[in-house]
Amino acid sequence: QPLFVDFYADWCGPCQIAAPIVDKLAGEYAGKVTIAKLNVDENNDVSAEHGVMSIPTVIVFSGGKEVDRKVGFPGEDGYRQMLDKAMG
Repeated sequence: QPLFVDFYADWCGPCQIAAPIVDKLAGEYAGKVTIAKLNVDENNDVSAEHGVMSIPTVIVFSGGKEVDRKVGFPGEDGYRQMLDKAMG
C-alpha cells in the first residue's frame, strides 16, 4: 500500500491551508493509501534524511522507495493526481 507523507510545520501558512485537504483525502483514500503527517520541527532527522528543504513537501513512497514528490501546495487536484498515480 502506498504511503503519502505530508512534511509540515505549525508555523507554515501554506501547510495550514493544505492540512484540511490532506485530512479530507485521508478519509477518502482510507484502505487504499496510508496518509501520514510529519512535523519537520519535531522530526528534523527524518526530514533531512529525505532531503526536505522547503515545506510543505509531500513524498509518496511505494515498496519503501520514493515514487513521487511535490514541493509547495499544488492544491487538492495536485494531491489527488499524486494519490491516483500511486495507486496505479
